[in-house]
Amino acid sequence: MTTDFAQRRANLAALLAGVDAILVTKPVNVRYLTGLDSSNAAVLVRADGTAKLATDSRYIEMTRDLGIEAVEASDVAGRLAAPGVGIEAAHMTVAVFNKLGEGIVPLEPLVERLRVVKDDDEIELLRTACAISDQAFADISASIRPGATEREIARVLEARMVELGADKPAFESIVAGGENGSIPHHSPTDRELRAGDLVTLDFGALYRGYHADMTRTVALGTIAEWQREIYDLVRAAQRAGRQALRPGAEAAEIDAASRSVIERAGHAEHFRHGLGHGVGLEIHEEPFLGPSRTGRLEDRVPITVEPGVYLQGRGGVRIEDTLVTREGGAELLTKTTKELLVL
Repeated sequence: MTTDFAQRRANLAALLAGVDAILVTKPVNVRYLTGLDSSNAAVLVRADGTAKLATDSRYIEMTRDLGIEAVEASDVAGRLAAPGVGIEAAHMTVAVFNKLGEGIVPLEPLVERLRVVKDDDEIELLRTACAISDQAFADISASIRPGATEREIARVLEARMVELGADKPAFESIVAGGENGSIPHHSPTDRELRAGDLVTLDFGALYRGYHADMTRTVALGTIAEWQREIYDLVRAAQRAGRQALRPGAEAAEIDAASRSVIERAGHAEHFRHGLGHGVGLEIHEEPFLGPSRTGRLEDRVPITVEPGVYLQGRGGVRIEDTLVTREGGAELLTKTTKELLVL
């Protein structure tokens, strides 16, 4: 894969208005524009598309083959800032902004706007990250059994993703058994899984900087009628959300397609988060799907669909896939079955 970072910088330059250049300091945005993965770097992109990169001594050797002018500096923002330059207002601290002096112009998130639509190389990396996640889940499903703890399952799952080629987990995996399933972002504990539990697993692989995200809920042993009822409900809501995912659709409209299924079943108050979010170099990035979200989806946007029903003190169900919007219908990247697995 040969990512055209110069073209990405040219695309950013084309968005500039009223400034001579933009100083990009958010690490993931610097990586997107240059290929440099670091904790201390900045890139100045001028209106004519030319650019200069600054980073400290720990990373300067990594810039040699990036095809961009690079300078060594500890104060990377100060090294590149000048009057008439725009900055990423959402990511720069007030302290750094005040040090840069007069004439610096706060700008809206422009790089994030570019990152929404993914190129073929990015989608292929996400496809691989999702395939690793799918396979890891299949490989460790036999470990999800009564007596195992949430932490143990999380460790086994994360280790398997790395064995299959992941850089590391895309985020701290969620394993929530029984009553803990009512907490959408539960952190795994030493609670032992029990027969009759619903167990929610939310996880993903990080592959070459790109994040997969998927959730499956499984059952241990014989399940109760209420558990089957909410599982089937969430599955129907998730299917409706996936079917509404298309270029040109409004974010709130997609959320409503899924949420209305849950509301009609009398569980409106048990679905308390947005329907989904973009994925890429970050696990949560634009666009976001929710009742108050605005904007329309474009073609080639990787995004999750993850409705859930959460019953406090009893348990919950969430089903999540990563998909890519396409003109002919969304491409499903996480392909593990949505049928209820009874283990």
